Amino acid sequence: MKDLFKIKTRTIVAIGIGAALFMLLFMYVKIPSPVPETSFQTAYGLGAFMAALFGPIAGALIQFVGHALSDAVQYGSPWWSWVIASGVAGFVFGFAFKRTRVDEGTFKLKDILTFNIIQVIGNAIAWVVVAPVLDILIYQEPTNLVFTQGVTAFWMNAVSAGVFGTLLLIAYAATRTKQGSLKKA
Repeated sequence: MKDLFKIKTRTIVAIGIGAALFMLLFMYVKIPSPVPETSFQTAYGLGAFMAALFGPIAGALIQFVGHALSDAVQYGSPWWSWVIASGVAGFVFGFAFKRTRVDEGTFKLKDILTFNIIQVIGNAIAWVVVAPVLDILIYQEPTNLVFTQGVTAFWMNAVSAGVFGTLLLIAYAATRTKQGSLKKA
């Protein structure tokens, strides 16, 4: 568990690059939903992918910073309840870091299921609990609206992380040298 929260130079670089990519995807590669102020965000697929590769701290910072910058650029200031929820989701996604074998060049059914169970739990906590509760506490938003938005965001972000995150992890694992594949001649 100790290595789960270890920060290396490559982790810091990944946070910077990941946050920038997350921000761009969050701003430009999304599909609006019928529920006000919610969209299908492809950025959460990238966030889940990066969190699975670099851990919970990187996942939290990539999504928190990327979402905050996106809101600041687009709207003038971040909507903090959802920015915090993004960070929480990224943090939970990072628990796939030591529970999958993607760095070993393997991302099979067991790893896919593990990753997707973790990302669904992270999305549920972030969007069904954290975002709506903070919307009520910080902005005094109507309860029925924020929970409708939260449940909608949960489903859309779980699909984004599940589809795009899984595909990115499968592709990444295919580029890694499988453990034990090199033999002395």
